[in-house]
Amino acid sequence: MTVQKKSALQFLLFTLLIDFIGFGIIIPVVPNLLKDMLQGNLSTAAVYGGLLSFTYAITQFFFAPIIGGLSDRFGRRPVLLASLFGLGIDYAFLALAPNVFWLFIGRIIAGITGASYGVAGAIIADISPPEKRSQNLGLVGMAFGMGFIIGPIIGGLFSEFGPRAPFWVASSLSLLNWVYGYFVLPETLVEENRRKFNWVMANPFGSVVAFFRYPGPLSGLVLSLFLIFVANHCMETSWSYFTMNKFQWTATKIGFSLAVVGASLAVVQGGLLRIIIPKLGQKNSAYIGIFARVVMSALFAFAWEEWMLYALLVPFSFCFIATPAIQGYISNHVSPTQQGEFQGIMGSMMSLSSILGPLLMSFVFSYFTREGMQPYFPGAPFIVSSLLAILSLVIAIISFRKEKLRVGEKAGE
Repeated sequence: MTVQKKSALQFLLFTLLIDFIGFGIIIPVVPNLLKDMLQGNLSTAAVYGGLLSFTYAITQFFFAPIIGGLSDRFGRRPVLLASLFGLGIDYAFLALAPNVFWLFIGRIIAGITGASYGVAGAIIADISPPEKRSQNLGLVGMAFGMGFIIGPIIGGLFSEFGPRAPFWVASSLSLLNWVYGYFVLPETLVEENRRKFNWVMANPFGSVVAFFRYPGPLSGLVLSLFLIFVANHCMETSWSYFTMNKFQWTATKIGFSLAVVGASLAVVQGGLLRIIIPKLGQKNSAYIGIFARVVMSALFAFAWEEWMLYALLVPFSFCFIATPAIQGYISNHVSPTQQGEFQGIMGSMMSLSSILGPLLMSFVFSYFTREGMQPYFPGAPFIVSSLLAILSLVIAIISFRKEKLRVGEKAGE
């Protein structure tokens, strides 16, 4: 890897780390902030939390392919830097929001600026040889894990100064990251791989439909990934509400529990993944990751003691093997000129899952925890997550088998 590519990868990982820290900072404090604003209970706060996530996601859904297309036309550097600056401004906006309405405005801003995740994936594709893409995508998971070690702890500790204090911390980190990136981030997209901006492909529906142009088995794997993305929102959307409701956890305690998730995730994706995928292959690694989600989600749902949650958090991190394995496999079958487009499609799929996931999980939690509900079951969202993972696993098995047959047929031509 050249010095420039190494510099780009290092900055990208640092950028994602700061982004994930900012995201992790606010997770433990959102339920209490909503309870204060709404003067309601956790069930009501969960519904509004799901709606806020929906607003963020639907904005990302529309803007992710635009951001991806712009990065294919003008390069990764200017697009990523603009998004970082906007994200820092958004956190400050949220810290000042006087009521729930302004929180929704802030989520719209965040959805636009946060649509750069696809650009990060495109940068990795630009600088990684095919055999290293899954492992380097796994480094994104390591950054996510490290962010979840640091972010929730900061959020939980700073929540002692009020539910708005963590937002100021997140804003400061994002703006410092933007300044740092301005001086060190190189451009990774060479001129010959740039393409004209295409409004047809920049609309989210065209982007979603575009993946059907890829060979059939690959589009099936995208669908499998989509179901994984939806299932992921059980932890993101329901964990704080679930633990507050069932075990009366505080924001600080939630923050430390998410730090355990982050630490184990960082070990798996930053270290073990670089051993697991080359040794077992992308297909088997995907199977292991999806099956782990099936089992772990079901066990979370029925945990009745706090120690059980902590015992499950470490093996839960193996769920995240599946995403880089499948995404790396698909990326290896996409041409260099379409990496931004493909990552934009991935961004749209993630955003679409973020539209459906939080609404689904928050509704299920609210329904099964409402007053007088029988059976009263706060763990219901985790059962939904497990069922989605089963469907994802079935589709992945079918798609990999079809891809094997297709490759065999081409070799025999």
